[in-house]
Amino acid sequence: MQRRKFIKSTALATAGVTILNFPIFGKNAPSNKVVLGVMGVNSRGNYLAENFSQLQNVEIAYICDVEDNAIQKGLSAVKNAKRQPAVIKDIRKLVEKNDFDALIIAAPDHWHTPAAIMAAAHGKHVYVEKPCGHNPYEGELISQALHKYGKNIQMGNQRRSFPTIIEAVHSVREGIIGNVYLGKAWYTNNRDTIGIGKKISPPPTLDFELWQGPAPRKPYQDNLVHYNWHWFWNWGTGESCNNGTHEVDTCRWFLDVEYPTKVTSAGGRYAFKDDWQTPDTQVAAFEFGDKASITWESRSCNNYPVEGAARGFIIYGTNGSLSSMGNDDYKIVDAKNKIVKEVKSAVSADPNNTVSSNGNLDTYHFQNFIDTIRGEAKLNSPVDEGHKSVLLCHLANIAQRTGQTLHCDSKNGHILNSPEGVKLWRREYENGWEPRVV
Repeated sequence: MQRRKFIKSTALATAGVTILNFPIFGKNAPSNKVVLGVMGVNSRGNYLAENFSQLQNVEIAYICDVEDNAIQKGLSAVKNAKRQPAVIKDIRKLVEKNDFDALIIAAPDHWHTPAAIMAAAHGKHVYVEKPCGHNPYEGELISQALHKYGKNIQMGNQRRSFPTIIEAVHSVREGIIGNVYLGKAWYTNNRDTIGIGKKISPPPTLDFELWQGPAPRKPYQDNLVHYNWHWFWNWGTGESCNNGTHEVDTCRWFLDVEYPTKVTSAGGRYAFKDDWQTPDTQVAAFEFGDKASITWESRSCNNYPVEGAARGFIIYGTNGSLSSMGNDDYKIVDAKNKIVKEVKSAVSADPNNTVSSNGNLDTYHFQNFIDTIRGEAKLNSPVDEGHKSVLLCHLANIAQRTGQTLHCDSKNGHILNSPEGVKLWRREYENGWEPRVV
């Protein structure tokens, strides 16, 4: 440190002035330390805890989970960190703590919005994994919380922070493939049957009452926890919100559209006869007036690739097309399909990895969240923007469940023609657990 600056800072400190984010120290300044709590650490949250703890001047102060084995996984993930986190099982007690800055949420879908609102209402910034809500109503609610409480709430649609994809969006906005009008997105996997579950008592390692939290109470069954809750409507949102969010969001971003005017869906649970409730096969379409459309194809139980890739998207324009095969790669071709530009990914990742399908590329998104807390950046995916993409996936599910074509208000995505669909816009909550922004 330069002597003149040191003298100045010492004089101010002696005078009783607190200096926050003092630029001499940069990100390593004690005042720039970002302290986190992580909720839900069995799988994705375990990965988040490990990777956030490795960012410069970031500490994990708390691990929050309701299952003992998951807690041990979370603690193991940060065992090499300088600070060892404390364990608090009840999120309601954790958010009341005043000694951490932000909450990272990777709990099951039905917890995302309620936990985020609790945290923001208690002065915490929030990083919430996709989807940002269990239903469209919750997406609106968490967006309200973003503005009501004045805290940063970032959704985990990580492609919004990939430098090469950002570059590709700029190229498309500048007209490299002309007027863009169609986005095609897909996801494939080879998930096995979940069988017919037995109604049994929850294992002693799991606080099932707290696990259900805001969701109406259902009996425990042995094929639900940890991952299969995704395929039950009471807690999960199906493949559309589980994986479709990423590519659907990217298509919406490239096409520069917001709320749909029309949504259709075809599909069902075809591969197995078991307890799985959400579609394992789904083809959804979203129209945005006369401007553009998006299609999304999902096959959870048949992984035959599309365009040679398990997941990806294509943007079609009047003068060419842009494609990406699920990572930070992209290729641009002209109207005659001649390659104009190609960027290959340096990351070898597994598109069906339930922890991280993009390797360490996700770190760009994590760093953006931390930098925004420090006042050095703006969120690449504030939750009110993320909600618009998740809403498309919810509407696809509603169209599928009602068997109806949905006509929507282009100003907010609200359903105009289906009373059955409107009933699915929000859910019922367990008594005393309904999230509110006050």
